[in-house]
Amino acid sequence: MNGECFLTTAQNAFDEAVERCAQEPIQVPGSIQPQGFMLVLDERDLRIVQVSENVRQWLGVSAQDVLERPFAALVDSFDLKAHLLQLPEDDVFPFHLADVRLNADALWQEPLRLLVHRHDQALIAEFEPCGSTPRADYHPLVRGFVGSLNQAVDLEALLDQSVQQIKRLTGFGRVKAYRFDAEGNGLVIAEAVDPGYPHYLGLCFPGSDIPRQARELYRINRIRLIQDATYQPSALLPTLNPLTGKPLDMSFASLRSVSPVHLQYMRNMGTLASMSLSIVVDGQLWGLISCHHAEPRAVDFQTRTACELLASVLSLQIEARESHTNTRQLLDLRRHIVRMLSSMADRDSVSEGLLALPDVMLDFASAKGVAIISAERCDLIGDTPPEAQLLALVHWLGQRDEEGVFHTDNIRRDIPLLPELAEHAGGVLAVAISQIHSHYLLWFRPEQVRTVHWAGRPDKHIDDATGRLSPRHSFERWHEEIRGFSQPWDPLIVEGVLELRIAVLGIVLRKAEEMAQLAGELKRSNKELEAFSYSVSHDLRAPLRHIAGYSELLSEFEGQGLSERGRRFLQHIEEAAQFAGTLVDNLLNFSQMGRSALRMSDVNLNALIDTIRTESAPDYAGREIVWDIARLPKVIADPAFINLVLQNLISNAIKYTRKRDPARIEIGSHENDEEVEIYVRDNGVGFDMAYANKLFGVFQRLHRMEDFEGTGIGLASVRRIVERHDGRVWAEGAIDQGASFHFALPLHPQHA
Repeated sequence: MNGECFLTTAQNAFDEAVERCAQEPIQVPGSIQPQGFMLVLDERDLRIVQVSENVRQWLGVSAQDVLERPFAALVDSFDLKAHLLQLPEDDVFPFHLADVRLNADALWQEPLRLLVHRHDQALIAEFEPCGSTPRADYHPLVRGFVGSLNQAVDLEALLDQSVQQIKRLTGFGRVKAYRFDAEGNGLVIAEAVDPGYPHYLGLCFPGSDIPRQARELYRINRIRLIQDATYQPSALLPTLNPLTGKPLDMSFASLRSVSPVHLQYMRNMGTLASMSLSIVVDGQLWGLISCHHAEPRAVDFQTRTACELLASVLSLQIEARESHTNTRQLLDLRRHIVRMLSSMADRDSVSEGLLALPDVMLDFASAKGVAIISAERCDLIGDTPPEAQLLALVHWLGQRDEEGVFHTDNIRRDIPLLPELAEHAGGVLAVAISQIHSHYLLWFRPEQVRTVHWAGRPDKHIDDATGRLSPRHSFERWHEEIRGFSQPWDPLIVEGVLELRIAVLGIVLRKAEEMAQLAGELKRSNKELEAFSYSVSHDLRAPLRHIAGYSELLSEFEGQGLSERGRRFLQHIEEAAQFAGTLVDNLLNFSQMGRSALRMSDVNLNALIDTIRTESAPDYAGREIVWDIARLPKVIADPAFINLVLQNLISNAIKYTRKRDPARIEIGSHENDEEVEIYVRDNGVGFDMAYANKLFGVFQRLHRMEDFEGTGIGLASVRRIVERHDGRVWAEGAIDQGASFHFALPLHPQHA
């Protein structure tokens, strides 16, 4: 076997061992700790259906002899059914019903504390010695503890007060409080310790010390006591609960036995007694108060109850403080959101609005870099990866099925397909404004190299004999440098980003509605303008004809009687009337272009060009023009309108090459899967590209009327016709270096 195969096999064995450990059914151990004994009853008749095997040392009879007997036969003068009325119906935790004595035949004649709870369809009764210590009044202590917690200035002081008080209550040699991180590692924040005990303050305990099912048990049952880590468990008989046919679920039992692996872990640590108190915040396991003692140690029920109460008060204090902090943070996030939304609402696009507030964008997510990605552009703020890597990241995000927010504090681990990203950032928070149009907002945080101080190396090993995980043997301080991680993204920031996304979508929708409304108004205005221009053009034709006609008659009949100056004025009137008539005719045609229906058919462009050249021959008589006309594809369009487009473009080419000898006019095409492009190129006077956007406007001219005649409507007509065909027009040129005019038509027009 080569080295790689060996490592793979070893890793697989380790992973299997970890999974077996995580699946160990610790809530149904089938046994109890022997400092007390357990009876499992059918509540309907209080008959004993299961019993712990160690009952002999208490009652003097075997477990087998106890089964099926009534509870009253074992306990002296105690009406259990009457006392069960005290037991809350919906409470699953052990309830101290009373201190009782066993019957006169029993070996144990001292009082026993009776704890009862309902669970797993059974009534579970636990008996433990009352102890010889007189009961203490814990009320003043708890009241003082609550007052001291209110005076604590920060979390460390809060936890320090708690461990000091619980150590005073229990007498354990070491009491420590630690908080879990997202991976389940516990950092010791407070500690109270006797001389001779190792100190763990500031050290981390790995999440693997507490498997997931143990964490869940800590969450639902907030106290667990192990009186002696060397105990021999006492089995329940029979193995299965007769009421369910399954092992008894002892999740809430005080005497529940624990995993042998954990007992070995305690012994390796030099701890023979322990008590754990859960800190639960917002329903989640926030941390633990862990009590250790080098020798076996009993903790009576009253003290356990007081400690459990203190832990609950501590949990509420932490929850209140975190809630207050979260509320302030949430208000701050929403102030940032309001500023961003206001900026976006005041500008034409989301990107422009966000770019106007770079500091707000960064502060919003406590990030060092922001990228605003849209289909047309990529805008960067602060420290971000290069644009090419960002586009690759957006492509990767777009292929994921999940919508909404993606975040990671370790890019190298969670985005393995883009390893180069990790060279520029440690973490990323991404939200899709539109996956269809690849519109994303991305925040970046840098890598934070940090040193973790572990309470012993966090490695675990497999026991060769059993194939199970072996607990750690060393808890000496061990340092590890952690790389590749950024500061984690706070859940409130992630929620805030989702709020921002919803708000941005609302702005986009509102702007779309405004644009649709404007488009509708523009369409109505265009129709009104077309109707007006048609009416004006039509009404002007008659008076202009009259002016032209009467000026001709005046010149013919009275011209000889006019002075030279009068005849010159009359000629100017004739020319102006003719130009105005042409202008009106062109305006009328232009207005009709938006009113006439398109009649689509196959158009032979070469045939149209031949006809236009023949009709235009008188305009360039006596000039040398070199024509280069390619074989053009057929298009689907309105033949009359396309003829007008070509006529305007060819006429312009003839006109603006007037000063060239020879003039050169080239007509060709390009074609792709979606459209066909036609161009008319000449070697004429050209134009300045700075004014290219004015060429296709009505009455827009780039040359003087004295140099080149025209009304300024021809190219506007070209654009209107092409756009009605769902096409596009553009021009390229340079002064004295010619020009080329292009129009593109779709291969499969919707109008067809």
